[in-house]
Amino acid sequence: MGARELSATIDHHTDAQVPAAKSRLRLTRRGRRVFGALATLAVSALLAGVAVFGSAQAQANVDGRPADFGYVVVQPGESLWAVATRLDAKADPRDLIAEIVQLNQLDGSGVQAGQPVAVPLRYSHATGVVPASEVGIGTNAELAAGA
Repeated sequence: MGARELSATIDHHTDAQVPAAKSRLRLTRRGRRVFGALATLAVSALLAGVAVFGSAQAQANVDGRPADFGYVVVQPGESLWAVATRLDAKADPRDLIAEIVQLNQLDGSGVQAGQPVAVPLRYSHATGVVPASEVGIGTNAELAAGA
């Protein structure tokens, strides 16, 4: 083959379309971990957004008025256990005590004699439960109105 033929052969191959080599994305172990963490973060953010913006708003009453709780005045020597069993002898006192502690924002289950303790609304008509006005506490409606 002469120089002319070799030159023509080389020119012919350089002008032709050479198929591109298939490149495959290869992730290292560190890259897979980063990609997995980003994917997990994105899914978590999506679920948090759905939970925050997709949930119904909490409402104490159907009509939107503040609830007026009943109160029990703690007697001398009485504990929350005694108050709970007095309100509902059939219920587990531990569950009712937990509700009372949360409702009254108490630090623990200790109470003092003479202390008014708010009870859950379902016990507002139980024996020994009095309205807020009888224990010297303004009703929730009065507190909400700024009285």
